[in-house]
Amino acid sequence: MAQTSKPTLALVLGGGAPNATLMAGALVALTEAGVAFDIITASGAGAIVGLLYAAPKQGDAISALSKLADMGVSDPIYNLFPVNYKVFNKPGLLADAWRTMQARNPLLQAIQQQADSGPAQRLLADWTSLMMASLCPSGLSSDSQGLCAHVPFIEQIVDFDKLKDIQPEFYLNAYNITHGLMRCWDKREINHDHFLAALSFPFIYPPYQLEDGYYIEGAAIDTLNFKRLFELHPHIDYTIVFDVLGSDKLLHPPRDLYDAWVQSIIVPLTAIARDDLKLFQALHNRDEDGRPRTEVLKIDFEDQLNPEGQREQLDWSYSNLDRLYQTGYQAGKKACQQYARQFGL
Repeated sequence: MAQTSKPTLALVLGGGAPNATLMAGALVALTEAGVAFDIITASGAGAIVGLLYAAPKQGDAISALSKLADMGVSDPIYNLFPVNYKVFNKPGLLADAWRTMQARNPLLQAIQQQADSGPAQRLLADWTSLMMASLCPSGLSSDSQGLCAHVPFIEQIVDFDKLKDIQPEFYLNAYNITHGLMRCWDKREINHDHFLAALSFPFIYPPYQLEDGYYIEGAAIDTLNFKRLFELHPHIDYTIVFDVLGSDKLLHPPRDLYDAWVQSIIVPLTAIARDDLKLFQALHNRDEDGRPRTEVLKIDFEDQLNPEGQREQLDWSYSNLDRLYQTGYQAGKKACQQYARQFGL
């Protein structure tokens, strides 16, 4: 009897930083069920999720992804000061030296290591981080190209050397503003610098310089990276897309100026992602012979979200990121039931 080949399965991880824990929760549910991917492509904040899944520095994918909500700020602090000082750091050489000093301070590190022991320990760790962030010097000026320093913590949680040897193919995109073209690096090329280039969202981070020019976040131009994926792989049996939240769900009267600013960034990204998905399915999901290039399987997050929490879905509070993680986890479990045949379960 002739053996049928195993269907190819691709995972597409798009942008939208506060919603990264949605993707992380869904990916944990799929991993626990035994779903394995042949191809992973990431853009923007999806790169953090994809790299934690593919090449975590400590532990396995499930433990690394389950800790992603720790990027959030303890609620008592966030309610008074709704800014994620843990992710968005001050720029400048003196600020870099200050953070290096923090990383070498055994007392500060001991406090941070206890953060996941409970709410009180998390509050202490986040309060300590706030004090250190407040005292940190800044090089920000009217001549700066971005508000923040590039993400400083990625090498602490991702093993880029391990990435080269993982089984699935892995792609990461970024846009070269020097030459006006999109780049898509594979797992054999991607290192710390490529990640920083791929997460350099305009205004928040300055463009990142590599050997061939300056780069900004690929998700700002191509949120789902479909074009390059299907140039490299003309046919993929099933492509999983973690459906982004619709702009109609995210828009609300801003609670303050910061909330308005976050909406101004995220809402266009989600609208672009949905348009890209519709355009791909309507116009580009056919090869030269008219056959579908892939069957798109969407994981629906909105079905699992509590409507009462819509105003907080872009918050960086710990409770919101943890709630989004649990929502993503439930959406992933539902997808395992819905797509059991396609996933080979």
